Amino acid sequence: MESLFRSIRAYTIEISLLLALAGAIGFFGFLGYGLVQPTPDVVTFSGEEALAHVETQLAFGTRITGSAEHKAMGDWVIRELSEAGWEVFIQPFEPLETVDARNILAVSGSGPAVIIGAHYDSRIFADADPNPAQRDQPVPGANDGASGVAVLMELARSLDVLASGKTICLVFFDAEDNGRIPGWDWILGSRFFVSRLSALPKCSEPEFAVIVDMIGDADQQVYRERNSTGYLVDAIWATAAELGYGEWIVNEPRHSMLDDHTPFLEAGIPAVDLIDFDYPYWHTVDDTLDKVSAESLARIGRTLEVWLEKGAPYSRE
Repeated sequence: MESLFRSIRAYTIEISLLLALAGAIGFFGFLGYGLVQPTPDVVTFSGEEALAHVETQLAFGTRITGSAEHKAMGDWVIRELSEAGWEVFIQPFEPLETVDARNILAVSGSGPAVIIGAHYDSRIFADADPNPAQRDQPVPGANDGASGVAVLMELARSLDVLASGKTICLVFFDAEDNGRIPGWDWILGSRFFVSRLSALPKCSEPEFAVIVDMIGDADQQVYRERNSTGYLVDAIWATAAELGYGEWIVNEPRHSMLDDHTPFLEAGIPAVDLIDFDYPYWHTVDDTLDKVSAESLARIGRTLEVWLEKGAPYSRE
């Protein structure tokens, strides 16, 4: 694929310069210089702010990859992060010949790169809906999609990046959620992202990846995902316990997931999937705002915030 870099100033996403570059550099389009780094304000992760980000996403409509609603929502992500001083890049790809998709990468800080990711598309069909008459309708995606994005957007505001000593790479994966639909597959965006790691600006050699997916359920039960890297799970779950979240971020294994952490694991990169898969509204038309709570979002966001601000410590022993 021919390389593209797109440059804009932080206050706008209007493309002002298009450069054709060869080789690996241009798998991303640069969308913001991010010269103003986020300042280390005395703030903590707000579940209410994160819930407002869920509501904003739902207001765009269903975010089906390639749709106008999905593009508008992605533009919102780009604009918000660029205006907050993050360097923003896009990675275009085609999951189907007739469908345009893009991963979005936002970068801040210095030091070893770490990836915090979520998918921002919603599913085409509610094929798990208990009502057969509704299975051809799109999924609203309040928890499955919007909750993970909301955590990343609020971390972009609240995280003391300087304290982390890391290059923080927030990644919004496209085309994750359409497996078992003809012509599609699962985790297409993260697979493309990992296949082009060597071309990623500032994030080409990540120390680890943490994926947040379906974590906003008001009846939250986030168990240890069995395929995740054990020592990273230990570290994150220990932080959750220290914060008093052990009732909701449960230190017991349960599910084995194919999710956006999978391509990283396959590439030999340590990775964790934070996911509450005991969600009765998964892939149904009832995956709506009322199923998501600010408290659930805050527990996940605050856990990651505290752990990262401590330098993301872990022990391999």
